[in-house]
Amino acid sequence: MTPDRYPTARRKRLAGELKRLRIAAGLTGEQVAEQLAPLGRWSASKVSRIETGRVAAHHGDVADLLDLYGLGPGVLREELVEIAREGGKHGWWQPYRDVLPGHLAPILAFEAVACSMRFMHNQLVPCLLQTPDYARALVRSHRPDAAAGQVDRLVELRLDRQRLLERTDPPQLWVVLDEAALRRPVGGSRVMRGQLDRLLERAEGPDTVVQVIPFAVGEHTALDMPFTILSFSGSDPDVVYLEQPTTACYVDDERDVTSYHTFFDRLRSCALDPRRSLALIHQASRDLI
Repeated sequence: MTPDRYPTARRKRLAGELKRLRIAAGLTGEQVAEQLAPLGRWSASKVSRIETGRVAAHHGDVADLLDLYGLGPGVLREELVEIAREGGKHGWWQPYRDVLPGHLAPILAFEAVACSMRFMHNQLVPCLLQTPDYARALVRSHRPDAAAGQVDRLVELRLDRQRLLERTDPPQLWVVLDEAALRRPVGGSRVMRGQLDRLLERAEGPDTVVQVIPFAVGEHTALDMPFTILSFSGSDPDVVYLEQPTTACYVDDERDVTSYHTFFDRLRSCALDPRRSLALIHQASRDLI
């Protein structure tokens, strides 16, 4: 599935529940469309698009479907209608659409509703933990031809992305870094020292765990494979995010996601524990010239 059409986690939940309820009611997509036709423009293809999450279902359409499927008042009905209402709202990133690559919009939507995220990064500190100066250095390296105004906008986007960490219920972060991410002086020594200080600050807080895989480990499972696992509340399935320079891949196949969980557990086991990882980050900061 292409990133620009990838449904958000909550839309996926809504789509899955609507399909389950239709099947439980013993109806086909054609039968649903036929019975709802007097209420508006319905077709079997519309039912299919809603059930695959390819389109955001209007809350009125969802209510009509639930009536047809016999789902009366209750927690599940309220939740599904509310998901549809939220689907009509623009994401916080819409003001940045002039500079936002299309393949990044889905990850911003996933981050907004995730309850936990697990990161494996080899060379860089994850976006959610970057300082403004570190982010600016990376943007300039990725977009050397960008005008100053575009660079500013891209940095602002990265910083706004971090606002979810300021919520009263921020997502739990578990970050595994290769030691290379600590040693590469992105932006120079001063910028990198500030970035390591930020990393230490987050790691010493209640919502973030940081572990480092030291160079002494040698090769490991994800030496050339940075990835992020996003988990959600309720029954929403986990999603794995794989970012590349000009595109991204979103993995939700259950077996594949399970494999990434296994990879992450192996990486945690070969990394230093959180206390020793903090000590290594402190040492990396002291070693900067």
